[in-house]
Amino acid sequence: MSNGDIFAGEVIGTAILILFGAGVCAAVTLNFSKAKAAGWVVIAFGWGFGVLAGAYTAAPLSGGHLNPAVTVGVAVDTGEWGKVPLYVCAQLVGAVLGAVLAWLVYYAQFRANADVRTAQPTLGVFSTGPEIRSPAANLTTEVIATAALVLPILAFGKNDGIGIGQIPGEDAGIYGSGISILLVSLLVVGIGLSLGGPTGYAINPARDLGPRIAHALLPIPNKGGSDWGYAWVPVAGPLLGGLLAGMVFNAAY
Repeated sequence: MSNGDIFAGEVIGTAILILFGAGVCAAVTLNFSKAKAAGWVVIAFGWGFGVLAGAYTAAPLSGGHLNPAVTVGVAVDTGEWGKVPLYVCAQLVGAVLGAVLAWLVYYAQFRANADVRTAQPTLGVFSTGPEIRSPAANLTTEVIATAALVLPILAFGKNDGIGIGQIPGEDAGIYGSGISILLVSLLVVGIGLSLGGPTGYAINPARDLGPRIAHALLPIPNKGGSDWGYAWVPVAGPLLGGLLAGMVFNAAY
């Protein structure tokens, strides 16, 4: 894979992921949305489908990491760190772009937030926040949840059965086959339902930081703060989780 292919694939794929993910959060939380108050299950599946669409789109170009934690886990496994900065940079750019696209889709709903009678904080549409603010506990949650994502992704390549369903003529990258991308999307849904309650399950530094930057810069009326005091947790936790998953994978497999 060329550097250009990697950059393009990760930007496009991550943008699609965030468009779906921030989009479902907007749909469920913003006033005057038809999906208002649809609930956590809808959010979990929306993010899972975002992974599905983004990874399938990016896989032929870049392998479809879409997540610095996955990139770190793969680097620990392979020992190849040279292209990690390229992947991470592209993922962050894609995450910002996806957040801006989600804002445009829900532009009228965000504009309606200008009315002080219906104004509400909007950061939750873009980035995560803990239900109970405890940095040590929040960090631990993100480490464990991310390891629970990255370790299965690395292990899929060891499972011969997952090879069934390979996309003819295409390279699914780290996933090894087309069907494993579908399994990863379901894995993300499962993590959201099972482990997402404490922190909102960032499990991806770009997924949280990119949209948080977009939230800070976009002209959203009455948007509230971007909570930069918490922003380090959904970056450090997933990176540590990806590193841990790579080390466990190397030791066990």
